[in-house]
Formats: sequence, C-alpha cells, structure tokens
Amino acid sequence: MDDDLPPDLPRLRTLETWAAHYLTRIRTRIAAVERQQAQQPPAPTAAPPARPAAGPGRARTPDWGLAEAGIGVPTTEIHRGDCWARGRSLVAVSAERARAELAGGAQPCAVCRPDRVLNRT
Repeated sequence: MDDDLPPDLPRLRTLETWAAHYLTRIRTRIAAVERQQAQQPPAPTAAPPARPAAGPGRARTPDWGLAEAGIGVPTTEIHRGDCWARGRSLVAVSAERARAELAGGAQPCAVCRPDRVLNRT
C-alpha cells in the first residue's frame, strides 16, 4: 500500500470527495478552453523559428557537422549538429556537403543517424 495516504476510511473518503470535486473543476476548465480555441481563427502557418544561439556570444548550433578522423575517431563521421556523440571539434557543413561526404565514404554517426534524414531528401 502507499504510505502517503491516510490509513483510516473517513480521511480516505474525504480525499476521494476532494479529488472528485477537483476533477470536475479541471474538466470544466478544459471544456472552456476548448470552446475558446474553437472560436479563434486558425493561426497562419509560418516557417519554423530559427534556433536561438546557445547563449550570449555563442555561435548557433549547426544543422550538420563533420568530425574529422583523429584520436578516438578512426574515420571521418557526419553528425547532426545537436548530436551528443559529436565530440568537441565539429566542423559545420551544409546538408549538400554532408551528403557528398557520406557518398565519398564518411561514416554516419551511429547515434544520431544523419544518413536517414539526408538520404530522404
């Protein structure tokens, strides 16, 4: 049994009543918000907002990156810019260059799998 609930029936019944009342209030608010959203005209679709910089004075995270072969990296690898396995030295590249590098023998990262996205377009 959960030890955060009271052990006696009267207090459990009180909690049950309170929870049922609160659930009714929540459902009423959900219905009101749904009605309000249904009355509003749909927002125009716009281009997705640009990703913000990582902080003041820091460069934007690239969409694609190239990790050159070196210590700990046996071959050149292509990564998504936000991949956690990219290492410290990631050279920002365009999608076209990333595709060309993959075609030229660079390995796709096994974590972020950029080849799945790049080969779709």
